[in-house]
Amino acid sequence: MTELAIDQGHAIDQGQLREQVLGVPVHALGLAQAVHCVFDWALRRESRTVFLCNVHSVVTARRNRAHAEAMDSADLVAPDGAPVAWMLRRQGHADQPRISGPDLMWICCRRASELGTAMFLYGGSPGTLQRLGGCIRTEFAGINIVGSYSPPRRPLSAEEDEAVVRMINQSGARIVWVGLGCPKQESWMQAHRGRINAVMLGVGAAFDFHAGDVKRAPQWMQKSGLEWLHRLFQDPRRLASRYLVTNSLFILALLQASLLPKHRLRDG
Repeated sequence: MTELAIDQGHAIDQGQLREQVLGVPVHALGLAQAVHCVFDWALRRESRTVFLCNVHSVVTARRNRAHAEAMDSADLVAPDGAPVAWMLRRQGHADQPRISGPDLMWICCRRASELGTAMFLYGGSPGTLQRLGGCIRTEFAGINIVGSYSPPRRPLSAEEDEAVVRMINQSGARIVWVGLGCPKQESWMQAHRGRINAVMLGVGAAFDFHAGDVKRAPQWMQKSGLEWLHRLFQDPRRLASRYLVTNSLFILALLQASLLPKHRLRDG
């Protein structure tokens, strides 16, 4: 059975940590444990995938078989959304925190600067990547960002994709930050597991937050599970329909789960 390493000489059983949130696998663990997993794998130069699970990803997995399979195959799925963390607490993990993408990225950057761990940035616009790299280097002296790539909106050809894989592997990166948004980033990481010799972490909007392109919600909103509301106020045209649909479907799934002894992973 696969194990998630917590620190040197101490590992935890992945099966014991893996729970189901409305049929979607999520690991019950703390932020420090997640960081230790990332660096244990990175130092071994293992090809691993780390996903962050929120309401949007749960609903997407229930409606999209490919995304459900990607979630199921991930090496680590951390509870990003407050409702997901709340459901893990309801399952007996009383101290389960929310592990947000921006927080995980920043703490890993700090650790990487201490260890000299090479990192690569994949996703976002060229301008966002330039600002993000500058902000990270300003915050963490001596951090080793060995490359970045802003993919086109169209799918890459097989030759282009192979060139990207070769570029990342030749850079020596041990950690690859992926900022493509859900479900695109999860699909990309699943497709490159075993091909890219690094830990791949999908952190979505963390690129925009840390680049300074989007202002993050105040701490009190983050802690109370209202960060989505802050994002909605910032970009209502793009996010209103998404939040209306996904939040409604999530609540409906919760109601179904409370009434039925068993529920299917996908509707229909």
